[in-house]
Amino acid sequence: MSTAYHLSGGLRLTGRLDIEALRWSFAALGRRHESLRTIFRANAEGLAEQIIEDEPRLEIPLTDFSGLPLEQARAQAGEEAGRIAGTPFDLTQGPLLRVALIRIAAEEHLLVVVMHHIISDAWSNRIVIDEFAAHYRARVQREGQGQESSLPALPIQYADYAIWQRNWLEAGEKERQLAYWRSQLGEEHPVLQLPTDHPRSSKASYRAARHTFTLPAGLATRLQRQAQSQGATLFMALLSGFQGLLYRYTGQRDIRVGVPIANRHRAEIENIVGFFVNTQVLRALMDGRMSLHTVLDQTREAALGAQTHQDLPFERLVEALQPERNLNQNPLFQVMYNHLREDYRALEQLPGLTVENHELSEQAAQFELTLDTVEQPDGRLEATFTYAAELFEPATIGRLGDHYLHLLEQLAEHPQQSLGDIDILSEAERAQLKAWGINEQRYENAEPVHKLIERQAEERSGAVALVFGDVELSYGELNRRANRLAHRLIRLGVGPEVKVGIAVERSIDMVVGLLAILKAGGAYVPLDPEYPQERLAYMAEDSAIGLLLTQSRIRSRIPHSGQHPVLELDRLDLEEESDSNPQAALHRHNLAYVIYTSGSTGKPKGV
Repeated sequence: MSTAYHLSGGLRLTGRLDIEALRWSFAALGRRHESLRTIFRANAEGLAEQIIEDEPRLEIPLTDFSGLPLEQARAQAGEEAGRIAGTPFDLTQGPLLRVALIRIAAEEHLLVVVMHHIISDAWSNRIVIDEFAAHYRARVQREGQGQESSLPALPIQYADYAIWQRNWLEAGEKERQLAYWRSQLGEEHPVLQLPTDHPRSSKASYRAARHTFTLPAGLATRLQRQAQSQGATLFMALLSGFQGLLYRYTGQRDIRVGVPIANRHRAEIENIVGFFVNTQVLRALMDGRMSLHTVLDQTREAALGAQTHQDLPFERLVEALQPERNLNQNPLFQVMYNHLREDYRALEQLPGLTVENHELSEQAAQFELTLDTVEQPDGRLEATFTYAAELFEPATIGRLGDHYLHLLEQLAEHPQQSLGDIDILSEAERAQLKAWGINEQRYENAEPVHKLIERQAEERSGAVALVFGDVELSYGELNRRANRLAHRLIRLGVGPEVKVGIAVERSIDMVVGLLAILKAGGAYVPLDPEYPQERLAYMAEDSAIGLLLTQSRIRSRIPHSGQHPVLELDRLDLEEESDSNPQAALHRHNLAYVIYTSGSTGKPKGV
């Protein structure tokens, strides 16, 4: 059973610990909250049934490593804590709260608390910590002669809320909220394809690893200021930066991020332990020409709309939308973002104890990538990427964090900058790319790319050469299509040293167009349709293209001076053109392409 849905934490307790008071405090918690003594079993019809036990069955074992040298004891305690957190729960037997105490020295202990997500959530963690602290103080200080602390009685329990929620949704609210989410998410549900260091496997779980970093001093303040100027919050600014990062890494325009919400907007459920959290899918339609200001505006509108439609349980949404299911992919979204405010001040008041947070070793990853941002009580803003260790190298996630910080800096300082214009690479990364690009070896007899394709088309004509979505193209068909277009280009004057602009979306047309330009003897100049028009106009003029290939649906986005022909690949009739291989007079020193980089002066530079 996966440990991805374990909520676990560790506390290092330094000082004189009253172990009996600690055990008594957790027993009091179990008596107060029905969720902590709940198990789940199938009834006669095979449906899951919630069973609330009369009394908590919580045992708190003590493991003693104090006889070992201190550093060895701490290491052993860390390993034991990881084992405790990684032991699966049995939902049918319980208990679904696990507490263990590890003695490192006479006045140093490690407290491990693990709950299954089915009975708890992050908000509940705070309740458990706050109420444990209150009970412990009351017991140690003998308030009420050892009776439980004077916490106010709970007005309802989680089971009462579950019944109310079901009745409320069935009374019509479900359909109202579902209509909103259908409209918001549409009928297509793309899968986010983050580039990975290692191939994805068919197994349903990965080991989790973490990369934590602190935002530079002042950045959170500047982000907050920019967000407020747009009627947004810090959460929205941090999310919009994450969405922009995912767009830049994947090139996908439809970005969907899962965002958990506390779902505790009613006073009577604020202090109840239970699984109230709901997950919303926040969608962003990205475009490289969008300013960061516009990206944040879009995120704000999506978040506000989601907030007013937050009661529809995520599982009901999945049932209604019926996205294509895959064991190793979460439905509707594949990455998650969570923003938290950390507040463990109640632990500072434990008599005779100093309390520090202790990070437990990660178990299973819920998603390929999760970003958590945490506002600390001292004003620091921490960010953590939790990632699938089998898919990503630590250095890759480290760079991801650096790029995220750079995007946030640009949002705070230059919100009018276009998303596609931001150079997210560091100086060190640019230097590394330059070093990799230096190759002293010479390939005197190397054939041009289009000749290699022609040979493959002759020898393995039916083999698959190109896959785009559900469309496959064989080497033979790819070569014939490129040949017909190449003959048209030659008739329009394309040949050696003639530069041809190609501004198309990712498609079969893109590959056919690039290959045809090479076959005609020309040099291609990629023009990304997502770029701002001023940038595209400069690149076309600076490179002196003699012809432009594009598509009808994006032609209006591509500036055109009228000085060169424009061919729309999706409307071009090439049936009369020959599909034989053109015989352009080429040698290896002819120009093959011109690629534009950002340039040190801010203007694109062709190389």
